[in-house]
Amino acid sequence: MRERILIIIPAYNEEKNIRKVIQSLHGANSDYECLVINDGSKDDTQREAEANGLATVIQLPSNLGIGGAVQTGFKYALYQNYDYAIQFDGDGQHLASEIPKILSPLQCNDYDVCIGSRFIEKTMGFQSTFMRRIGIRIFEWMNILLINKKITDSTSGFRAYNKQAIAFLATNYPTDYPEPETVILLGKNDFRIREVSVEMVERQGGNSSISGLKSAHYMIKVILAMLMTSQRQKIRRISL
Repeated sequence: MRERILIIIPAYNEEKNIRKVIQSLHGANSDYECLVINDGSKDDTQREAEANGLATVIQLPSNLGIGGAVQTGFKYALYQNYDYAIQFDGDGQHLASEIPKILSPLQCNDYDVCIGSRFIEKTMGFQSTFMRRIGIRIFEWMNILLINKKITDSTSGFRAYNKQAIAFLATNYPTDYPEPETVILLGKNDFRIREVSVEMVERQGGNSSISGLKSAHYMIKVILAMLMTSQRQKIRRISL
């Protein structure tokens, strides 16, 4: 039986990028099923996402943030019984051609979650700004300290999840700083996590919501969130 793979694409004001992102995914593998979560965009993201008829689009009534948008995708994946879910940014930074790299460790049943990292190996792709790389390195140290696991790219939004991880995150996905917090949450609850080296590119249009002085503020708040998540008790996992 063919494995069902859902590509979860959270999108906020991505009218310049979203159509190309969907087309790239369909071009890479026509079996990928794309789900765009339009997170209360104020531009024409929804129209652009629906334009080529290659994606299902869920329109959120207001902006929930990246956590709420991605969790909506997990709930959809759980209820529709997908085998795997791929988190994929709507800004054009992730490459559809790299998806097999993060999916393969799950298909071999060796891991539950796989994260695409820009920092395991030196690549020609975009590796973020200097200040953000400093923050990411601090998060790497915290992962070692809190869950005894080296994760080099905690802020990467390019990730693959199996059914067990989908079911868990459909009800437990962090809302504030989901990518770094999720690493801690999954590690504390004994999910098997792997990183693989992938190439990314600079966003293809629009602006990042985290830049300048916001980067330092973001880093401090994420560190606190990771610490708080590490103190949570284990959550009972659903048997599938």
